[in-house]
Amino acid sequence: MAPGPLVVIGDTLLDVDVEGDAERLCPDAPVPVVDVAAERVRPGGAGLAALLAARDGADVVLITAIGDDPDGRRLRGLLSDELDLVRLPLRGGTVRKTRIRSRGQTLVRLDTGDGTARRSPGKEAAEAIGRAGAVLVSDYGGGMARMARELLGGAAVPVVWDPHSRGERPMPGCALLTPNEAEARLLCAGYQSPDQAAGRLVRELRAKAVAVTTGRRGAVLAVQGGPIIQVPPPVQAGGHDTTGAGDRLAGAAALALRLGADVQDAVTIGVGEASRFVERGGAAAVKVPEQRLGDRPRTAIEVAGLTRASGGRLIATGGCFDLLHAGHVSLLRRARALGDALVVCVNSDDSVRRLKGPSRPIVTMRDRVEVLRALSCVDAVLVFEEDTPASAIETLRPDVWVKGGDYEGRPLPESGILGRLGAEIVVLGMLPGRSTTNLIREIQ
Repeated sequence: MAPGPLVVIGDTLLDVDVEGDAERLCPDAPVPVVDVAAERVRPGGAGLAALLAARDGADVVLITAIGDDPDGRRLRGLLSDELDLVRLPLRGGTVRKTRIRSRGQTLVRLDTGDGTARRSPGKEAAEAIGRAGAVLVSDYGGGMARMARELLGGAAVPVVWDPHSRGERPMPGCALLTPNEAEARLLCAGYQSPDQAAGRLVRELRAKAVAVTTGRRGAVLAVQGGPIIQVPPPVQAGGHDTTGAGDRLAGAAALALRLGADVQDAVTIGVGEASRFVERGGAAAVKVPEQRLGDRPRTAIEVAGLTRASGGRLIATGGCFDLLHAGHVSLLRRARALGDALVVCVNSDDSVRRLKGPSRPIVTMRDRVEVLRALSCVDAVLVFEEDTPASAIETLRPDVWVKGGDYEGRPLPESGILGRLGAEIVVLGMLPGRSTTNLIREIQ
């Protein structure tokens, strides 16, 4: 039987590399001037660890807190096509690390954002842990490691804990801890050497194994009840960018434990993958394409997928839209202003008849769809046959569902699926006196 997924619990940040040439100095200060040629983005922290594991072909679930700001939406887009994301709310702004680079060298790094995980994990996160084949805790000091303690009590699968200097002390009983030398110094009072720290942390934290990573020298491994082992890298990486090497090592080791490897083999695999990762250019070489909507007409499914992939905010609304009037247009324009793309879910002719009676619709489905598509504020239209748009909502997975003001204070039949998806419900007021019913009455 195939093992369960690798579940990564940790803090995700947005990494941005601004690349360019620096061939002159600024006239008003002795600093280089970088002529920007490109900007590349990727998930960082736990997001990078999860992404790299997913690209090894594994099923990966990432439990992380992501904000609803532009950087957070961009992060969701970068991750959504690569793995399963269990998103928790974030207090504060998404953490973003921007490196200014020239010819493979980082000149300066700019850090923004102060976001931390703000709520206990819910049912979806607990269910993901229940299905896990192994767990990686990727601590970047943002509060997710505290939640990991709550989620992992009594976990029966291997847990790999990759600590951080500003993070939590690892929980006792892990299958493997992977601190670097600086982190080992903080965890181990009276630090003398990687060998001494690895052995001591095995005892103090009741870990089955501790691998203190030592950069180009590989790692020092202490196993419960066994000797200290030196794990050298298979290649001496010539790359300068070591960002993400620790994430790569911890993730590869967790995948190996998930498949039943013993801890020494798992660490050996992790050291090898990390050294090759640096040799290939490190984090700077990780490419995550960002798709754009573009100009050509697209289906509702395409619009939803591309909006998520670009980190955008998808808005959806629904209705019959029979005899489109100024009130409809006002609602749609205001709905579109809430995000980056608007998909309109439209009742089919049969669905309208069941809801409104045999004399409706006045305008056929084909014509209603054509008129809606002609509006510049509408990115796509999706027709549904059912009495409610619940199945259409499940397909689109919008960030925001918009209803007209005539629903204010009334329960929505689609509220159940919206709640499960974590979508926001926004009720927008209608223009007074504008309604299809009034139009029909005037015509008659």
